[in-house]
Amino acid sequence: MKRQTLPVLSGLLWLGHPVTALAEDSNHTEKPIVVTATRTPQRVDETLLSATVITRQEIERQQARSMQDLLHGIAGINIANNGGPGKNTSLFLRGTESDHVLILIDGVRMGSATSGTTEIQNIPVELIERIEIVRGPRSSLYGPEAVGGVIHIFTRKGKKGLRPTFSFGGGSYGTISGSATLSGGGEQGWFNLGVSGFSTEGFNACSGSPPPNGAGCFTFEPDKDGYRNLSGSARAGYRFDNGLDIEASFIHSDGYNEFDGTFVNRSELVQQVFGGTARFSPIDRWQMTLVAGRSREDSDNFLEKTFMSRFNTRRDTVSWQNDLSLSPDQLLTIGADYLYDTVDSTSDFTETSRYNWGVFAQHQVTLAAHKLQLSLRHDDNQQFGSRVTGSVTWGYALTEQVRLAASFGNAFKAPTFNELYFPGFGNPDLKPEDARSVELSAIGRFDWANWSLNLYETRIDNLIAYDASLFAPANIDEARIRGLEAILSTQIKGWQINSNLTFLDPVNLSNGMARGNILPRRSRQSFRVDTARQFGDYVVGAMFLAEGRRYDDLQNTRTMSGYVKVDLRAEYIFNQHWRIQGRIENLFDKDYETAAFFNQPGRNYFATLRYQP
Repeated sequence: MKRQTLPVLSGLLWLGHPVTALAEDSNHTEKPIVVTATRTPQRVDETLLSATVITRQEIERQQARSMQDLLHGIAGINIANNGGPGKNTSLFLRGTESDHVLILIDGVRMGSATSGTTEIQNIPVELIERIEIVRGPRSSLYGPEAVGGVIHIFTRKGKKGLRPTFSFGGGSYGTISGSATLSGGGEQGWFNLGVSGFSTEGFNACSGSPPPNGAGCFTFEPDKDGYRNLSGSARAGYRFDNGLDIEASFIHSDGYNEFDGTFVNRSELVQQVFGGTARFSPIDRWQMTLVAGRSREDSDNFLEKTFMSRFNTRRDTVSWQNDLSLSPDQLLTIGADYLYDTVDSTSDFTETSRYNWGVFAQHQVTLAAHKLQLSLRHDDNQQFGSRVTGSVTWGYALTEQVRLAASFGNAFKAPTFNELYFPGFGNPDLKPEDARSVELSAIGRFDWANWSLNLYETRIDNLIAYDASLFAPANIDEARIRGLEAILSTQIKGWQINSNLTFLDPVNLSNGMARGNILPRRSRQSFRVDTARQFGDYVVGAMFLAEGRRYDDLQNTRTMSGYVKVDLRAEYIFNQHWRIQGRIENLFDKDYETAAFFNQPGRNYFATLRYQP
């Protein structure tokens, strides 16, 4: 996101000082800007929080075809997918729940008010400019949902000159995809228009069985479960002579998904985000930012051709932010947020709307080798009243190459409409989830490598999980999540190597029979290495991903084995405009599951032709 640079920006960035975070998925010499960690622009290697930036260049280098492809194996992220492209995909960040991750698109809050999650499988990667991932609680800046962290997606934007792009590809499982964009700009304005399509015949999503011995999806449908998606985006901005900077963005995704299920096995999906941003500096030391937008997630569900249900949700958001430069080494940020959720469904929800007001303040201070960030927020939720969250983060430059950091923060999450009111399932007595987290980090930046070590513990009170004895969601007394992330990015003899190792201990501390069990669908160990090298006009790369076993239920009775997956890729550069790419996924044809009974792709192939001047 293009931001007007404050006069004090050089005071906010510790230029020449050691790193505090790194983009493990980009070249270790790059220094991208991140705005999500503090709601103000910083170089990613200067923020005190654990953060990852995935650039457009990296998306294309990895030949990713979905958000699942892109995020699987990133430090702190576990993915659970129900049977291939387009199927329900859950993202667990640092062991927290799938609805504990706040997802933004161009500053606008995403997510379904009924399920509490964002259908990341329907977000087209070809229309994404970059992704910022910030790990750890961020409720003190963003309010509810930011328990495990924040993922901020930016759509593609324009530059000077008229520039078209084009891609077309196909491969296994009857899969084809294509995209085209047109961007341009001048001294004051810019624009980008894009369209993307994806279609696959798929494979059998679920290996379950029907009642009375039902398992998995509780049905047996040994057919191919396909998926189609057509998406479009538009983003434009203009800077006036008086310094006013405005921007508008729009992204729309239409999907059709087939899956295995007893009550529904077809869905028509719509995902849409529209937003606008205005930035203005009345005086040199004060920048105002106003962001407003609306997101939709709609689904019509069928059993074969028979209509069964509809779930349409809408989220309206308004944010007003003021960045005040108190001195070259101090920045004060104060603001207010408004969120309004509504539900329109064929199911009879007791409540169909609610609002949340929030006011926040943040103070960033640099004192010699020390850096301090303090933030505090008050939220007023229509259903659950007041919540106060805060965070304290301290960084110290131990040497010119090594920095230490420590942080504490808390967060909260209100129950979703499904958890509270879904007929025959909801529990109106649920309490909000409250979390607190502490983290210690050591970060190094050298000519030969970037690295970081992050040790953290999160405790969540009243964690909401499905209770089979009640046939409804219930509050778990407490859950404790401990984790260690080791991240390394380096270059050896021309090979760019990005790796991370994660150890996770997500334990149920409730007083019931599940006490001491591992929270479901989280792998306790994961290791990922991605490497690439260019040989003249050829580029070759590989990704190695290993994940330990996981459980599919709170009782830890259904175990999913660990697995190792290897992907290979290569590309040939015809000239500065044209290239052809090829990818072999799951080279050794490993059978594995990330959600019990739901199949994952075997060995498959895909090739793409790209034009990009």
